[in-house]
This record gives sequence, C-alpha cells and structure tokens, in this order.
Amino acid sequence: MAETAGFAGHLRGSSGYRRVLVGLAAAGVATFAQLYSVQGLLPQLAADFNVSAATAALSVSAATLGLAVAVIPWSAAADRFGRLPAMRTAIITAVILGLVVPLSPDFSVLLALRFAEGAALGGIPAVALAYLSEEVSPVHAAVAAGTYVSGTTVGGLAGRILAAPVGEYSSWRIGVAAVSLLAAAVAVVFMLAAPRQRGHVPQRRADGGATLAVRLTVNLRSGRQLVLYAQAFLLMGGFVAVYNYLGFRLELAPFNLPQSLASSLFLAYLAGTWSSRFAGKASGWARGGRRTVLLACTAVMAGGLALTLLQSLPAVIAGLVIFTAGFFGAHAVASGWVPVLAPAGRAQASSLYNLAYYTGSSLVGWAAGLFFQSAGWNGLAGFVLCLMGIAAALAATLPGRLKQTAGTAAGRRLEA
Repeated sequence: MAETAGFAGHLRGSSGYRRVLVGLAAAGVATFAQLYSVQGLLPQLAADFNVSAATAALSVSAATLGLAVAVIPWSAAADRFGRLPAMRTAIITAVILGLVVPLSPDFSVLLALRFAEGAALGGIPAVALAYLSEEVSPVHAAVAAGTYVSGTTVGGLAGRILAAPVGEYSSWRIGVAAVSLLAAAVAVVFMLAAPRQRGHVPQRRADGGATLAVRLTVNLRSGRQLVLYAQAFLLMGGFVAVYNYLGFRLELAPFNLPQSLASSLFLAYLAGTWSSRFAGKASGWARGGRRTVLLACTAVMAGGLALTLLQSLPAVIAGLVIFTAGFFGAHAVASGWVPVLAPAGRAQASSLYNLAYYTGSSLVGWAAGLFFQSAGWNGLAGFVLCLMGIAAALAATLPGRLKQTAGTAAGRRLEA
C-alpha cells in the first residue's frame, strides 16, 4: 500500500491525531454495541424461542461468524476504494440491518439477520487498525491502538447494559432496537470526526485479486503472525464464553439474580477500557516489551477466572473485573502488534487477526455451552483455562522486543 508522499502520520497531541482516535473510538462503540447487544438478553431469547442456552448463544455466534468471514473481503475493498469509504459503507449498512433484527418472526430469521449484520460490521475491525497505523505516527501507534481498543470496550459495554434492562421491562426486541438507535447516533460522530486518509492511496490495479492472495499467503507463512492469530482465537473464544453463560449461572442458586441486575456485571468492561490503554503504554517500557505484557495479561485473565469459581457474588464480581482487564490488555497488545509486524499488507494482516478473533468467538463461544450444560460453571471455566494455557505457551515463543520488519522482497513490492 503506497503512502502519500511526505506524510509520516499525525503526531500525538495534534488535531489530526485526536480526530483519528475520536472517529475510531466512535466506530468501535457503534460496532461492538450492535455486535453483542443480544448477549445480555440470552436467557430471555432462550425462553421466548424455547431453545437451550447453547442454542440461544448462536445469536451471538451468528454475528461474530458473519464478521469473521467478511473481514478479508472488507480489507480488499478498503485497498481498492479506500479505508474511510469502506468503513462508512460498513457502518451505515450495519445500522440499517440492526434496526431490522428486532422484527425477526422466528429464531432462524434472527440468526440470518444477525449473520448479515455481523458481515456488515466486519468493515470496521477489518480496516480500523490499518487506517490507524497509516494515519498516526509510528512512534505513537501502540498507544493509539490501545485507545481504539478502549473504545471497543465502551461499545461492548453500552450494548449490553442498555439492551438487557430495556429488554427486561419491555421485550428483547425493544432492547435490541434501543442499541441500534444508539449505534446510529454514534455512527454520525464517526462520519464527522474521522479525518480524510493521507497515508493510503486506493489501489485499482487489474491484478488486485492476485495481490490480495499473495498478501494473505505471506502473512500466513509468518510464524510470528500465526502466534498472534492464535492469541486472538483462544483468548477471545474464552472471553466470549464466560460472558455468554455468566448470565445463566447468576440466575441459578445461590445467586438468583434478576436479568437486569445480572446485566449490570457487564460494567466490568470498564476495566478493559483502562487496561487496554495501560497495556499499550506498558509495551514501551516493560522489560521484554510486548511479549512480557501479553503473558502478564493472560496470567491476570486466569487469576480472575479462578475467582469466579467461588460461590460468592463479591468474588465473582472481582474475578470478572480482573478477567476482563486481563483480556483487553492482551487484545490491545496482540492486535496492535499485528500490523506492525506484517511482512506485507497491513490491512490483510489485521483482517486475518480478526478472522481468528471472531472465529474463536463464534466456535468457542458456542462450544463452551456444551461444557456448561454438562459440567456447570466449573466445567466451562476449566475449558477456558486450558485455552489460556495454550495461548500463553505459544506467546512465550515470541521474541521479547520485536522491531518492525522490512518484510520479504515480495512483501516490499506488494507495499509499493
């Protein structure tokens, strides 16, 4: 991808830098509010459509699976038509579909619409980090990536804590519609705030399809990239699994919480808003760099999840906060690392990360329900802890402080 001559990225503190962060934070809120709006409503969906907990969780998995399969096509569209046009198209389409979802007459239609909504939403995470890495000075890229991820946590929180209480006192349909209206308002902020792209020139070459395939292949042959993609699959899968089924657990003894109160535990997302920015900053000064921070955040996740095994609501709350902080710290480090290390095609490298991220969300988020139904919360937690152990073992193979690579000869040609 070619850079505009003479543009080295907006410096931290500049108007352009602030507009990039505000715009992408707004896009993150709009995206993740819609993506997870039904998560706090899963018990209500299960009752309304007369399905099991694992089946109800498919309403989350359908959207994340749609996003997973769409990120690579969106990255190709962003290369051809530009980062901002792709993101604008994605967010407008997703808002329209989000307003249609509450009209679903049955569960199968709901799943189809959620899949389409997720596919539309894929245009934001598929492109956002590439846009950020091209528009912001490389010196401040890690901190900027952490700020973007913190915006996604606000979106995930907003969708859950708005939909669940509204849904309990009306219906799940009104709860989902309320989130879609919120997303529409925040999408306007993105449209107005995000500055025009200066670090990328849209490519309209005839060999675009072949170029895309080569870029994907180059990234898939990178052992370092594969390790980062594994972090996305394993950690995100475990994270979504915990949030998918925690509401079901808290409705049972000894907690017996109503849906509106159980959904308030999604406020734990605020821990991720802080930890994602902190992890981005810590990557610059911690001994061992990003690897150390990534491993530390994974350990924090494990400690938090262990606390949720206790039959005590304060322990569960504390554990959820710690678990959430650890996850978003790890995600900020891994996702921000991917485009920096990409041997070719930063948008495609980020798209592959998101493909792994949301495939993990879809598959593990559903599969963990089988452990929950057969062995309760202890079974689910044990499954997730195993995933985290694998992720940590893989992350330990990464070198401590990695410098941005010049890439292969093929990679350099592709970036031209």
